[in-house]
Amino acid sequence: MSWRLTRRGALSAGAGVLLGGAGRAAPRRIVSLNPCLDAILVRLVDRSRIAALSHYSRDVGSSSIVDIARSLPVTYGGAEEVVALRPDLLLTGNFTPQATRAALARMGLIAEEFPAPDTVAASLAQVGRVAALVDEPDRGAVLVAAIRAAIAGAAPPPGTPPLTALVYQSNGFASARGTLVDEMLGRTGFINVAPRYGLTQTGDVPLERLIADPPDVLLAGRGHPGAPSWADRVLRHPALSQVAGRMRREVFPQTLMNCGGPVLIETARTLAAARNDALRRRA
Repeated sequence: MSWRLTRRGALSAGAGVLLGGAGRAAPRRIVSLNPCLDAILVRLVDRSRIAALSHYSRDVGSSSIVDIARSLPVTYGGAEEVVALRPDLLLTGNFTPQATRAALARMGLIAEEFPAPDTVAASLAQVGRVAALVDEPDRGAVLVAAIRAAIAGAAPPPGTPPLTALVYQSNGFASARGTLVDEMLGRTGFINVAPRYGLTQTGDVPLERLIADPPDVLLAGRGHPGAPSWADRVLRHPALSQVAGRMRREVFPQTLMNCGGPVLIETARTLAAARNDALRRRA
């Protein structure tokens, strides 16, 4: 969905002119309210052009750009706070609350809205769209090429036996088929077994099902000291000792589970390393 600042809103917010037509200037005060868009934005524009990222990008448990985000302003997404930043380009995800969108619209500030991509192709298209909006098509093309190269480089060698795998998120949810994580599993030599446990969408897999029919590999983040992840607690359960020889635990950080775009570069490398390690230990 594509929105624009109204003329009245642009003037009242002190904003510049948005990209999108002949002779229009590239945006110089860009605000992002979505952490996945943050991760794309910081790869495409100079820091001086970023008025604020979303505060989620400073979350060490879920963000892939914490160090960068700590060096830039952030916003909590309140309408008045955003308007005060005087953006000439506002990027949001489609999970931005409707009340916030309505409040921003009343103040004359309208955003470029992006859905969460559920395929690699959609994620690459999203990078291209952001690059066009910020008037950095060359940087966008370089980033897309880097993502494609990382995914291609992470593909298993011909003849590599596939491994069954389950991805556990922080609250115990497993990533189902039809998700971006599911596609990345397939591209790196894994078979997502979430449907084997009856999951048609991302959801919880009971411990009993995991013990009765374990995958070759359980991919989960590493818990913080003193605050283990749900998967950490599951794997420490005494009942799992009976499948210890049949299911490998490989690290797949929570920071790679939420976004596409440039995050797919590290996702591809991490999954390929997990595959190689599991196969090596199986031999």
